[in-house]
Amino acid sequence: MQETARIKGRGAASNPEGRFETIAREAEDDGWEREAEPAPHPATTVTEERARSIISRNESPDIPFEQSINPYRGCEHGCVYCYARPSHGYLNLSAGLDFETKLFAKANAVEVLRAEWAKPGYHVRPINLGANTDPYQPIERRYRITRQLLEAMLEHRHPVSIVTKNALVERDLDLLAPLAQQNLVYVFVSVTSLDNQLASKLEPRASAPHRRIAAIKALSNAGVPCGVLVAPIIPMLTDRWMEQILDRAHEAGARMAGYTILRLPWEIKTLVREWLELHFPERAEHVLSLVRQMRGGRDNDPRFGKRMRGEGEFAELIRQRFQVTSRKLGLARGRDLTLDGAHFVAPCKATPQGELF
Repeated sequence: MQETARIKGRGAASNPEGRFETIAREAEDDGWEREAEPAPHPATTVTEERARSIISRNESPDIPFEQSINPYRGCEHGCVYCYARPSHGYLNLSAGLDFETKLFAKANAVEVLRAEWAKPGYHVRPINLGANTDPYQPIERRYRITRQLLEAMLEHRHPVSIVTKNALVERDLDLLAPLAQQNLVYVFVSVTSLDNQLASKLEPRASAPHRRIAAIKALSNAGVPCGVLVAPIIPMLTDRWMEQILDRAHEAGARMAGYTILRLPWEIKTLVREWLELHFPERAEHVLSLVRQMRGGRDNDPRFGKRMRGEGEFAELIRQRFQVTSRKLGLARGRDLTLDGAHFVAPCKATPQGELF
């Protein structure tokens, strides 16, 4: 079997079959491969698609929002730990390299959103951008779907929250600042560590840690309420950075903070193990052992109330460290911030008769 090698600029090193696929493929060395031959560098491809609906809804008590929009499917950031990777299986694609190279852009997102807002039964609740894949991943520079959505939010005075790990969010300060003035937006920037070398392997196409901290400062200076997510915390790999991340984010102007513990659902457990054995072979088993200790002896615990924070001694230690530091810095929880949806202006529903005038 061919050995797995790091692919520069990509988080995953392979393309394992999704759980819905019926055919398994395995690479074998045919003897023709030259020694030290470089790993392939798959290019990013983007397919424009027309969404039939755009707002996703959830009732999870672990998530502080009920509505979300994902402008893109797949994410070029390539974070190996991303819990959204298995969603590519519904497209008959892999959670591995396919997830970060075969992307889909919802070109009609704003059009569908306005149609949903115009429905008589629409109930205004904050919409989160970034629940599944990052709304500011690199292809947003070209497609600008997130910006179009924010323009609509501002025009119709609809509350919105954002989660990102890309400094590209600074581009839209001209929209975010007036939204903030009407108490219609807050932004969370996710920071996993402050180690640039580690970040380049763990989340290769996301902004470097120092740029994310700078983005928090830019948002804060523009009057946009912002916070930091230390997420996910990977035991014995990134947990050492937690207090420093909170401190640096607070200095930059963050008012809120949150954290999650590494989750290993479905195909993620295979990808993370492969990544650890490739980059940190001496620590791989120890990291995975601690994850299982926090998940009741399993790779993943999907129970509400447990899946984000884990349980057990190590999880409790993380919780206490986070609480002590957040309290010292005066950082609130994201759930404590309430946005104002009372002034929402619904779009006018177009009618054939109206087109006559």
